[in-house]
Parts: sequence; C-alpha cells; structure tokens
Amino acid sequence: MPLLKLEDTYLHKGKRRALVAELRAKGIKSERVLEAINTLPRHFFFDSALISHAYEDKAFPIGEGQTISQPYTVAFQTELLDIHPGDKVLEIGTGSGYQASILHLLGAEVYSIEYQKKLFEGTQRFLKRLGIETKLFYGDGTVGIPQFAPYDKIIVTAGAPVVPDALINQLKIGGILVIPVGDRKSQSMLKISKKSANEIIREEFQGFAFVPLLGKDGWK
Repeated sequence: MPLLKLEDTYLHKGKRRALVAELRAKGIKSERVLEAINTLPRHFFFDSALISHAYEDKAFPIGEGQTISQPYTVAFQTELLDIHPGDKVLEIGTGSGYQASILHLLGAEVYSIEYQKKLFEGTQRFLKRLGIETKLFYGDGTVGIPQFAPYDKIIVTAGAPVVPDALINQLKIGGILVIPVGDRKSQSMLKISKKSANEIIREEFQGFAFVPLLGKDGWK
C-alpha cells in the first residue's frame, strides 16, 4: 500500500496522546497496552488518502477487502491476551501489521499468518522497513501454524463462524485465545482460557464487527 514518508511529528504525537485518553475513557485499563499504542505511529500504516483519519477510533480499509482495526478493538483484544515479555503469540490475520507491531512492542515473540497473498507481501516488506521483528506467513490461519506450536497466546483479528479446533489444540495449557465469533456482520469477543487438555473457560464480550475470517474452518 502506498505510504507517506515515515515522519512522526509533534502533531501526530499529540493526536496519539488524545487517542490514548479516549481509549482510557472507554475502559481500557492496561497502561502497558496504552503505552504501546502511544508509542506506535498508527499513521504509518495508512494509505496516504486516509492519513488524516489515522487517530480516529475507527476501522479503515487497507485493501484486499481488509481493514485496520479500530484502536479500541486492538486495545481490548490485546488487554484480554495479557501479554508478558517473551510470550509466544500466534496472530491469525496479519492485515496491515499494526496489531502484530503492538504485540512486538509488548515484548511478544510474534508469529502471524495472512490469507491474502498481496496483503501479506506488502506488509512483510513494510514491517521490515519499520524494524518490527515478527515471523510472517502466508496461508490459511484457521489451521494455525502447527509447526511452531504450542503458543502462549493466540489472537484472531477476523470474525469467525466457530472457534477452529486447530487453534485450541495449538494453545498451551494455561494459554489464552481471543477470537471474535458470530455471523458475517457482528460477533462476540471470546476469551478462551485453556486450563487443561480437557478444560477451557470461556468469557464473552458483545458488540464487535470484523471482516470475515476466511479459510477451511472460517467463512467460505
């Protein structure tokens, strides 16, 4: 995607501080998550035509039918994951790379997979340019990345019709999976905590809308 020169001005930094204040007012409590959002220039991830909207709390298109998620949604999912430095995290849906970059700033070892090849290739080049060290893959995220499993945390950034069994299986005992599940238009956010091989605890948070998760165990 075409990008402006990577300049982070006082105006941009001021807009990020205002965005962080807005997210805090909306209920985001993790200061580590808020600091990561304050640190990472979101406007770097935007097409030049939309650059003026980078610090609005809204989702915006990034091409290939995909979006960069609303900052509140990024913060909410990340807060649910409870990232600790050194956590091995699998992200389903690389998209623009913004969520993966937030996880990286929190000290996670990030593995991310993208279904759309053109988007994957562009984001891979871009994150290298930014110096964000993540392991990116092209393929069907609904089957996970079994060769590097198990993962401490798994995050899905597209709306799924069901929770793919493969992701549960690739989650460590004691790990957390955060995934939006519902129909094509709206989803509930599920936080799935894997207590043992046979016991999982689900928490549900309503009121989210993502692009559809495509793949074997996603939308066709």
